[in-house]
Amino acid sequence: MGRIFEKRKASIFKTSAQKSKLFSKYGRQLYMAAKNGVPDPDANPTLRAIVEKAKRDNVANHVIDKAIQKAAGAGGEDFQSMRYEGFGPGGSLIIVDCLTDNPTRTISDLRTCFNKSDSKLSANGSVVMSFDHLAVLSFQGDNEEKVIEAMFAADVDVEEVEFEDGTMTIFAPPAEFFKAKSALLEAFPGLELEIQEITFIPQSTTTLSGENLVSFEKLQTMLNDCDDVQEIYHNVSLPS
Repeated sequence: MGRIFEKRKASIFKTSAQKSKLFSKYGRQLYMAAKNGVPDPDANPTLRAIVEKAKRDNVANHVIDKAIQKAAGAGGEDFQSMRYEGFGPGGSLIIVDCLTDNPTRTISDLRTCFNKSDSKLSANGSVVMSFDHLAVLSFQGDNEEKVIEAMFAADVDVEEVEFEDGTMTIFAPPAEFFKAKSALLEAFPGLELEIQEITFIPQSTTTLSGENLVSFEKLQTMLNDCDDVQEIYHNVSLPS
């Protein structure tokens, strides 16, 4: 497939928010994971994965602890996971994942972002079909044979293993994420995963220029300013 994730992540995937925004996003994700499972990372793989990712992004421990403790209490907020799709400037493709306690507010905010940037929201399924939804695990290494053996022994349904410039990347169905990660860590004790997430990878990319690029960057900025927006995926190859 020729999709070395490490080479594309900086130009293709989601953009970073400011620290306070980042803390807010992780707070919601941690809360939802703890609320929908158990508020204990050791007994909740989904929560544990988010905690690990939050720490890699330098989210303060008190933010993590507060979100988990909040989920452990009675009552609390009622967030819903919502996914929106749309067409951006120059025919670009965009997926926006949200956590919201008010879907009416969220769709209104997103519609404003799209309308003000020469873009439009589309029906569910119209954009996501042009992306691969995959678990991605990437790390420094060169023993491709041992990696494949580890995946086979753990009965992991791997879609592809790629090796380039000293980096190995495993692509697997989302449901295989935790099994693949566990198999890797068992086969390679002490292994440090540079990338470990479930994401959307575009099947093809597009390059924008001029007004289309300006409008696309405006859309990204506006979306990142929306409190409910958690992740933004697109197929635009941005200038480095």
